Amino acid sequence: MSDTATNPSETVTSVAGQELRQFIERFERLEAEKKDIADAQKEVMAEAKGRGYDVKVLRKVIAIRKRDANDLAEEEAVMEMYMAALGM
Repeated sequence: MSDTATNPSETVTSVAGQELRQFIERFERLEAEKKDIADAQKEVMAEAKGRGYDVKVLRKVIAIRKRDANDLAEEEAVMEMYMAALGM
């Protein structure tokens, strides 16, 4: 066998290594994008705070907007029931 002949197991390992490297690099790119997005979100909140908005309340409004309307209504109904039981 010549030195230039490729061992099939080396080829498989090489291909698997390349594929693994691609997965890792894709994940790392996504992590970098996620960091960029988080930084941009912080900038938006800092700008809102600079204009006098309550960032804590803004975050709550954003969380509420993400939720399903039925789940939110159910939670509010339970909260009202608990508050009534406490005389609030």
